[in-house]
Amino acid sequence: MSESENLASAKEGYEAFGRGDAEGAMKDISDDIEWTVPGNSAISGTHRGKEELGAHWAQLAEKNPRIEVQHWLADGDLVVALTHVTLDGGEYDSADVLTYRDGQLVKFQSAGDTALSEQIFGSK
Repeated sequence: MSESENLASAKEGYEAFGRGDAEGAMKDISDDIEWTVPGNSAISGTHRGKEELGAHWAQLAEKNPRIEVQHWLADGDLVVALTHVTLDGGEYDSADVLTYRDGQLVKFQSAGDTALSEQIFGSK
């Protein structure tokens, strides 16, 4: 897929997630997705596959997340979303790196405030 198609897919996924539409958000996600969240919080680690990702999203949903994308960057198979995240009253900025292959999101890496995630979700 083209860079513009990858960017459009990412935007659609974030919009669907924001509406609480998990099925729509997972539409272009590979069955063997590798979703990595840094830190030592209860939600940190690498979640593999849609089932693990769904469980991860369920944990996030408990804290009423709001993710506002402030900037989009795209370069070939990579899309970067610079976001402002609000979770259970806490706020932080994050950079999400999405890797696409053949129109499917195959890898997601987030870089945000790991200390706040530990405070909100608890430590492992």
